[in-house]
Amino acid sequence: MYGHRGALFGSGGVSDGYEIGSKRPRMMESSPYFAVRSSTSSGAYDSRYSFPVVRLRGLPFNCTDVDIFKFFAGLDVVDVFLVNKDGRFFGEAFVVFAGPMQADLALRRDRQNMGRRYVEVFRCKKQDYYHAIAAEVKEGSHGSAGRRGSPLPVRRKRSPEKERMEYTEILKMRGLPYSVRKSEISKFFEDTVSVEEEKIHIPCRSDGKATGEAYVELGSVEEARKAMCKDKMMIGSRYVELFPSTPEELRRAASRSR
Repeated sequence: MYGHRGALFGSGGVSDGYEIGSKRPRMMESSPYFAVRSSTSSGAYDSRYSFPVVRLRGLPFNCTDVDIFKFFAGLDVVDVFLVNKDGRFFGEAFVVFAGPMQADLALRRDRQNMGRRYVEVFRCKKQDYYHAIAAEVKEGSHGSAGRRGSPLPVRRKRSPEKERMEYTEILKMRGLPYSVRKSEISKFFEDTVSVEEEKIHIPCRSDGKATGEAYVELGSVEEARKAMCKDKMMIGSRYVELFPSTPEELRRAASRSR
């Protein structure tokens, strides 16, 4: 769709000039990162739509979040949510940006092409985005209805790009609750691999606020691959994405936190 689809995509890194989301915590709780602009002048983001999310319609059915990052190249995408019903993607998505101005610019890409299809980009409300996520979570839990014990965690299909990435013993976590503790991350992995708390690194921004990301040092490459089975499972009300990472990326994140 956009040339060679087999390129390796790093964990929130760069491939073919496209930065794929180093800041994509899913917005299932209020975030301190968005400033609200209330201007309603022509082309400005209406105060009724102050949360910086847009809705896409008419996407190719083989579309991935990477394609959407490319479609909005140059804009600061925080999150992409591909809408599924009955386990199938049907051409709609929600895209959250870093602020209302970015969402304004995204609207200008309405009816531009992705592959051979033109894509509609239009405004929507925060509640629409939340309801879409909640509906999929609810749908995923139906399969465990009637079973004894707790419902199984909701699991979404793993991106094929992640299967082709080069692994080290380090994984990156993205989409974490901002208040997450190391003990919660250790517990998240406990049924798969053992992770000591001192091997968990939670970077912060320069103002001390959490980024919604973490880095986990596993015992080996094999353990890192095994731990990837937890990709897109839940911590609290958020599903967490996992990516192969590198010692260099971990050092850069630690340096930024300092």
